[in-house]
Amino acid sequence: MSSTTAAAARQTTWLITGASRGIGLELVRQLLAAPSNLVIAACRAPSTASALADLKAGAKGALHVVQLDVADFAGIRALPGVIAPILAGRGLDYLVNNAGILKGDTALTLDAAVLLETLRTNTVGPALLTAACAPLLDAGGRKTVLNVSSGLGSIAGAGGFPGTGPRAVASYSMSKAALNMFTYKLKMEKPEWVAITLAPGWVKTDLGGADAALEVADSVRGILKVVTEATVADSGKYLRWDGAVLPW
Repeated sequence: MSSTTAAAARQTTWLITGASRGIGLELVRQLLAAPSNLVIAACRAPSTASALADLKAGAKGALHVVQLDVADFAGIRALPGVIAPILAGRGLDYLVNNAGILKGDTALTLDAAVLLETLRTNTVGPALLTAACAPLLDAGGRKTVLNVSSGLGSIAGAGGFPGTGPRAVASYSMSKAALNMFTYKLKMEKPEWVAITLAPGWVKTDLGGADAALEVADSVRGILKVVTEATVADSGKYLRWDGAVLPW
């Protein structure tokens, strides 16, 4: 084996959804700072993802951008076939289910179509993508799934989050609570994996808004520390970006 081939074989492999902006984009940016990472960035429209294109231009082959809408179940089923040539026989070390949507509503102003769209994107898509990537994760060294949830998915803390009030964003909160349960069920089914659900904090992104308390770079630094240090003993936990345990 040549030194170049050996180095490639030792790379840590990542698949990140929702990678064209916000937390997903910053995850890609920070991961590329280490040459030991091979990053597959998935987004709905690669042709217009200019920030990803800029990162790819300087990544020396460490970044691959693929098309994926997590609400498109056929696209999810096809994705392993798309990324297998990129992995070139290596497994997938980390799957980061980051893509999500938020639309404002309350328990008594739910629109059925909005609720179903939110569940499809925030809960069902990540679950199906995890299942589709299971053989690749089984072949990986780290076998880690990080589901980007929210503090708003905590039933115990539902009334105490700034900027939302106790009633707002009902569909979003419901979808993240369901994602949390999926994570725990995944831990039970795959005890040899590391499956974590994690709240990134109230972050200054398009979704979080300009009034959010946390800079995206700070949140992502914390997220990466938590996920790369996690072990099987942490699987099934509901964590915050700084490693604190959240109440279900």
